[in-house]
Amino acid sequence: MNRKGVDDVSAVVEMVKMNKAFAGVQALKEASFEVRAGEVHALLGANGAGKSTLMKILSGAYEQDEGEIRLNGEKVTCRTPKEAKDHGIHSVYQEVDTALIAGLSAMENILLDDFSPGGSFFIRKKAMEKKAGEGLKRIKHESIPLQEPVGRLSLADKQMILLTRCLLRDAKVLILDEPTAPLSSTETEKLFRVIEELKASGVAIIFISHRLPEVFQISDRITVMKDGGTVGTYETQEVTPRAIVEAMIGGTYKEEFNRNQSVTGDVLFEASGVSDGALLKDISLTVREGEIVGVAGLVGAGKTELAKSLFGAVPAKGRFKLKGKEIGHSSPVDAVRNGLALVPEERRKEGLFVHESIRKNLSFPALRSISKNLWINKEKEREMSREVIASLGIKASSDSLHAHYLSGGNQQKVAIGKWLTMDASLLLFDEPTKGVDVGAKKEIFHLIQSLAEKGKGILYFSCELQEIMAISDRILVMYDGEVVKELTREEATQETILYYASGGKDTREDARLFV
Repeated sequence: MNRKGVDDVSAVVEMVKMNKAFAGVQALKEASFEVRAGEVHALLGANGAGKSTLMKILSGAYEQDEGEIRLNGEKVTCRTPKEAKDHGIHSVYQEVDTALIAGLSAMENILLDDFSPGGSFFIRKKAMEKKAGEGLKRIKHESIPLQEPVGRLSLADKQMILLTRCLLRDAKVLILDEPTAPLSSTETEKLFRVIEELKASGVAIIFISHRLPEVFQISDRITVMKDGGTVGTYETQEVTPRAIVEAMIGGTYKEEFNRNQSVTGDVLFEASGVSDGALLKDISLTVREGEIVGVAGLVGAGKTELAKSLFGAVPAKGRFKLKGKEIGHSSPVDAVRNGLALVPEERRKEGLFVHESIRKNLSFPALRSISKNLWINKEKEREMSREVIASLGIKASSDSLHAHYLSGGNQQKVAIGKWLTMDASLLLFDEPTKGVDVGAKKEIFHLIQSLAEKGKGILYFSCELQEIMAISDRILVMYDGEVVKELTREEATQETILYYASGGKDTREDARLFV
């Protein structure tokens, strides 16, 4: 990677001694950050370190309490996202759906900032199609259908639409918040090629990610934040991943998660012949009491579709049994009544009421048990939420704090914790560590393990192979909507899982090398 000349370029953006508080919680404490033209500057830190708050101030979503923003040495204000964009500062956030309009087409979303009140859409349609198409061609994603409503597209396509929107606005500073989270390895490499082209053209890129290998592959410098402040800035070539992790958590870090020896009971849940008429094809699986079953696969394999089908969130054919008894499964309401719970991949969109309090989020599934004659027992609700907050170590000033003020890791704990009030028998976790830091990831692993030790059945869906191997008792590998291989904990290696997840067959001679 070419890093020549980065040290000789002055900062495009400087953020100096930034302070910000929410509801009495100090999110930023004299944090400072800079990014230079033509560099990729990674911004890292544990969940709650202040990364997102700092970047939302830069992008105009929040206004700082104290501190200065300087653009090319001159003090500027970014009170709104429009003001930030006028200064050439653009963002692609991890929660892509918050920046898109589901009912509009891909083309309309790409050119959303270009619409003028007096313009005629029909006269400009061909020119708009050409412009949007050229943008997609620039990032080598011409296959995205321009007329398709964005709500029907994949997360990866939505990410590319947002990136294209920024490129067409001639961004001088581009903030990428967990940009590879919804992408396959092939799509990630395409994105990195685009980033290199932008860097060569002088764009300053701020790269936020919890995937350290990617950070070390793409970045020139790394700034670490902790507890709302800036720990330090490092040249990527002169620092190690372990040193960065220790700076993030403020001490030494043991990377391994030691899974306790599992004790499984009888078969808890059975699904057979699960098909959705589109991607999923005749899937069958079982989960025993106290067992963690990993479901591995690459992006597009059908993991999320399977999770939602088992939970009744999308229509699917099949037979389902819980503790030997056949159960109805036509909706999430049926699933919850039968003792199933789903922690979805898109936690802000599907797993939480982000603009409601932690208390309301935690108590929602259990409203029947704390209500009488349509009246909620507030004291029971508070007691229930505080017990869950304490047991999961959710970091918040009070249970009345709105969920959108929480860090990603604490939001995920709330998304999990709400089902603990229901005493569900089978819990489905879809990419539960997406966008959370190494410390929060271990906490989530320990939580899942503790649920299994209580006899709960766990289905753990993930494309992170190391996670699947660390947490699972047994692993099902998906490819193209089918379960193509079952592996024991002892049989599983990253190479084995990847072989079958990429379409490898048992009948091939080289398959024997991996089993």
